[in-house]
Amino acid sequence: MKSEIHPDYQDVSITCSCGNVIETRSTRGGSFEVDVCSQCHPFYTGKQKQAESGGQVDKFKQRFGVISSGKKK
Repeated sequence: MKSEIHPDYQDVSITCSCGNVIETRSTRGGSFEVDVCSQCHPFYTGKQKQAESGGQVDKFKQRFGVISSGKKK
Protein backbone atom coordinates (compact mmCIF):
# COMPACT_ATOMS: atom_id res chain seq x y z
CA MET A 1 0.00 0.00 0.00
CA LYS A 2 1.15 3.50 -0.74
CA SER A 3 1.58 5.69 2.27
CA GLU A 4 -0.29 8.95 2.86
CA ILE A 5 -2.98 8.40 0.19
CA HIS A 6 -5.61 6.81 2.41
CA PRO A 7 -8.18 8.89 4.30
CA ASP A 8 -7.78 9.48 8.01
CA TYR A 9 -10.34 7.54 10.08
CA GLN A 10 -11.59 9.34 13.14
CA ASP A 11 -13.77 8.26 16.06
CA VAL A 12 -17.30 9.65 15.65
CA SER A 13 -20.53 9.40 17.57
CA ILE A 14 -23.78 9.14 15.63
CA THR A 15 -26.88 10.25 17.50
CA CYS A 16 -30.32 9.08 16.41
CA SER A 17 -33.48 11.13 16.90
CA CYS A 18 -34.68 8.44 19.35
CA GLY A 19 -31.66 9.12 21.57
CA ASN A 20 -29.58 6.06 20.65
CA VAL A 21 -25.85 6.86 20.37
CA ILE A 22 -23.57 4.78 18.14
CA GLU A 23 -19.81 5.01 18.49
CA THR A 24 -17.90 4.14 15.31
CA ARG A 25 -15.14 5.35 13.00
CA SER A 26 -15.54 7.41 9.85
CA THR A 27 -13.63 9.56 7.38
CA ARG A 28 -16.30 12.24 7.76
CA GLY A 29 -15.14 13.20 11.24
CA GLY A 30 -17.06 14.98 13.95
CA SER A 31 -20.39 13.95 15.40
CA PHE A 32 -23.63 13.91 13.44
CA GLU A 33 -27.31 13.00 13.77
CA VAL A 34 -29.52 10.59 11.84
CA ASP A 35 -33.31 10.28 11.69
CA VAL A 36 -33.65 6.51 12.21
CA CYS A 37 -31.48 3.68 13.44
CA SER A 38 -31.88 -0.06 14.01
CA GLN A 39 -33.33 0.62 17.48
CA CYS A 40 -36.28 2.71 16.28
CA HIS A 41 -36.87 1.78 12.61
CA PRO A 42 -40.21 -0.07 12.21
CA PHE A 43 -38.65 -2.81 10.05
CA TYR A 44 -36.20 -3.82 12.78
CA THR A 45 -38.53 -3.34 15.75
CA GLY A 46 -41.33 -5.48 14.30
CA LYS A 47 -43.87 -2.66 14.38
CA GLN A 48 -44.07 -2.42 10.61
CA LYS A 49 -47.56 -1.77 9.23
CA GLN A 50 -48.88 -3.76 6.31
CA ALA A 51 -50.91 -2.04 3.64
CA GLU A 52 -54.43 -3.42 3.84
CA SER A 53 -56.09 -1.21 1.26
CA GLY A 54 -54.97 -3.23 -1.76
CA GLY A 55 -54.12 -2.05 -5.22
CA GLN A 56 -56.16 -1.00 -8.23
CA VAL A 57 -56.81 -4.60 -9.31
CA ASP A 58 -58.17 -5.52 -5.89
CA LYS A 59 -60.43 -2.48 -5.91
CA PHE A 60 -61.74 -3.47 -9.35
CA LYS A 61 -62.41 -7.06 -8.28
CA GLN A 62 -64.18 -5.88 -5.14
CA ARG A 63 -66.32 -3.47 -7.11
CA PHE A 64 -67.26 -5.71 -10.04
CA GLY A 65 -66.50 -9.20 -8.80
CA VAL A 66 -65.19 -11.92 -11.06
CA ILE A 67 -66.63 -11.36 -14.52
CA SER A 68 -66.44 -14.29 -16.92
CA SER A 69 -65.48 -13.39 -20.46
CA GLY A 70 -68.06 -15.73 -21.99
CA LYS A 71 -65.54 -17.14 -24.44
CA LYS A 72 -65.53 -20.86 -25.06
CA LYS A 73 -62.51 -22.81 -26.11
